[in-house]
Amino acid sequence: MNPLFGVLLMAVGSACAASFYVPIRKVKQWSWETYWIIQGVASWIVVPLIFALLTVPQLGAVIHATPTEGLLGCIFWGALWGVGGLTFGLSMRFLGVALGQSIALGFCGAFGTLIPPMLGGNLNTPEGILILVGVAISIAGIAIVGYAGSLKSQSMSEEDKKKAVKEFALKKGLLIAVVAGVMSACMNYGIDGLHGIAGLTKDSGFFDAGALIQKSAEAQGVNKMFYTSPVFIFVMFGGFLTNFVYCFYLSIKNKSYTDFKTVTGNVILMNVLFSFLGGTLWFLQFFFFGMGFSTRKIVLTKK
Repeated sequence: MNPLFGVLLMAVGSACAASFYVPIRKVKQWSWETYWIIQGVASWIVVPLIFALLTVPQLGAVIHATPTEGLLGCIFWGALWGVGGLTFGLSMRFLGVALGQSIALGFCGAFGTLIPPMLGGNLNTPEGILILVGVAISIAGIAIVGYAGSLKSQSMSEEDKKKAVKEFALKKGLLIAVVAGVMSACMNYGIDGLHGIAGLTKDSGFFDAGALIQKSAEAQGVNKMFYTSPVFIFVMFGGFLTNFVYCFYLSIKNKSYTDFKTVTGNVILMNVLFSFLGGTLWFLQFFFFGMGFSTRKIVLTKK
């Protein structure tokens, strides 16, 4: 398989990640917690299940063959990733799309890439050194983006800040974006496990997480491109649990549960459609990233 195809899939996933918030911005007269959990129903529950059913005909057999520890491990890492997804949304609420995404995704890439080889003791290899160099470049880029955001903030009046981002708050937003990036890295651990803690040489393991589901998918003859599709069902469900609890809390605190009563039926319909579209794009980034990652595995296996 051509490695460039994997790069293309990653690029498509990146495009989805960069554009998912565009339709959500068209939501009107709803509080953040209302439209965030609506898009979450799409991105964490409905769409992952649909794509898994479409790409893995043996889905039931794969899940049945996976040890319970692996399924629970996926939900555990997914719940931690859910904190990242939650704060990721908040980072854009307080910083805007460009600055919030840059910082959160930068930290996510750094921690998601660095922790597994650290636990596996592979950082002292030539590949590990290249990983460290890449992470260092990523952190440097984050620093530059953050500094640029700080300079822009200083040059803007409070009125201009509110026009650009309704609830702009630089310090709060930066802190939330860092938390979002660090916790979002747990998605990687949920999908592929933390082999430095528990490897696939064991019969089962909580920290193997999605790696055990992928192993079951392989045993059931699933197309290698879609090994991660069943994993997403459980990782995303864990993310949904975290976000649902927080959004439910905000809904009670802010009495935003009345959002469905204070707008017309047409507005509700369009808000739900835009939220679902944003949620679908949000999930598709992971779907295409998973395919691209699987493509890389196939190329390495052939070599």
